[in-house]
Amino acid sequence: MTGKPAARECVTAYFDGGRFAEDLARRVAIPTESQASDRAGVLRSYLENEIRPSLERLGFTCTLLENPAGAGEFLIAERNEDVTLPTVLSYGHGDVVLGMEGKWSDGRSPWKLTRIGDRMYGRGTADNKGQHSINFGALNAVLQTRGKLGFNCKILIETGEEVGSPGLRAICERERERLRADIFIASDGPRVNAERPTIFLGARGALNFDLIVNLREGAHHSGNWGGALANPGIVLAHALASITTARGKILVDGWLPPELPARIRELLRGVTIGEGGDGPKIDPEWGERGLTTAEKVIGWNTFETLAFVTGNPERPVNAIPPTARAHCAMRFVVGVDPDGFLPALRRHLDDRGFAGVEIRRTEKGYFPATRLDPDHPWVRWAADSIAASTGKDVVVLPNLGGSLPNDIFATLLGLPTIWIPHSYPACSQHAVDEHLLAPVAREALRLMTALFWDLGETPPARARS
Repeated sequence: MTGKPAARECVTAYFDGGRFAEDLARRVAIPTESQASDRAGVLRSYLENEIRPSLERLGFTCTLLENPAGAGEFLIAERNEDVTLPTVLSYGHGDVVLGMEGKWSDGRSPWKLTRIGDRMYGRGTADNKGQHSINFGALNAVLQTRGKLGFNCKILIETGEEVGSPGLRAICERERERLRADIFIASDGPRVNAERPTIFLGARGALNFDLIVNLREGAHHSGNWGGALANPGIVLAHALASITTARGKILVDGWLPPELPARIRELLRGVTIGEGGDGPKIDPEWGERGLTTAEKVIGWNTFETLAFVTGNPERPVNAIPPTARAHCAMRFVVGVDPDGFLPALRRHLDDRGFAGVEIRRTEKGYFPATRLDPDHPWVRWAADSIAASTGKDVVVLPNLGGSLPNDIFATLLGLPTIWIPHSYPACSQHAVDEHLLAPVAREALRLMTALFWDLGETPPARARS
């Protein structure tokens, strides 16, 4: 057996023989919690002692770069075979959210890879260590079989994605020439479901903000003052209730796209989002009327209240609290102006008698919306490759429902961006019991091996930026 079939068998043996699990277990064991203030050395160790030697064994030259924002470092790996060949830039993040030790089911440790049935448990298995490990394994299979990639490859690994990717834009701007490529191919986020290979071409944007009602200093006894003092929790609850209907339809003028484009509606026809399996039950009547679940999550804007607090919920007392606060988020698609969201909300609240509700934009949590043309030649090429290697229809999403720093690659670096996720919606990402599905990982290794083989053999016509 030779050629692409041999490469696919090589990577299948890598998974079936347990070597993929060994690599992933080693990476999961490194507690790279970027949200913890004492993990700077651990984050650096992941790059220096784990990723660097792994990629150097594949013939990459690796450079560690200090973060200009003072956060976790970056690693840039380069394997340049020939200037006449196409160049791919890939990306991953080595940091994870907090491990939440002691809360995982059956006493499992977040820092130990544990396989139970088809599930491979451990912090980072789905987000993002498992995903970039799959891509590394696929690159290795091509090299083991062909002796070369047949293209140039650059990989950027950061260690601050879970805290908003501080310094990523600055490092990409500074290293723009080093990161020059023809195509961006990376993996993060979930497939639409475990069975359907998925491509997404950008991400919804995100804008986070707080709504605050601050009426007075100190709390006052509800028996002595109830009925005489305004309650900030009630004021804020009514302000929030004015933003959407009781079923979540947005009511703020200027917060919605003008329409759902026909091409986006066509792509999302028949697509189900997170339905079945262990995912939550969909609420079909929630949100914008007349849209499917996929159209709501992928093609439309949504408003969410992520947290609401007034008084002391853990130890309530018989007192009217002085303040109330809600942390809120807008997810938005290409075609709207995010700079207009908060001014529009200010007008909306003022017109309804809520001038005393303060709007405070948060420092973190902002991502612009991006979307590659779904008819771009690189998209057709990638979808055809995956369909041929899996025998399945490939879901092409115009963008992810969530948010990623994709604008840095798409806009700043000017690259067509293709994301090929290897997780699924019920992976418990960011929660206890995070896991990677073994059948999805195995299929992903095979389809990425075929994709990288095709990139070195039959890439689309080059269009260097």
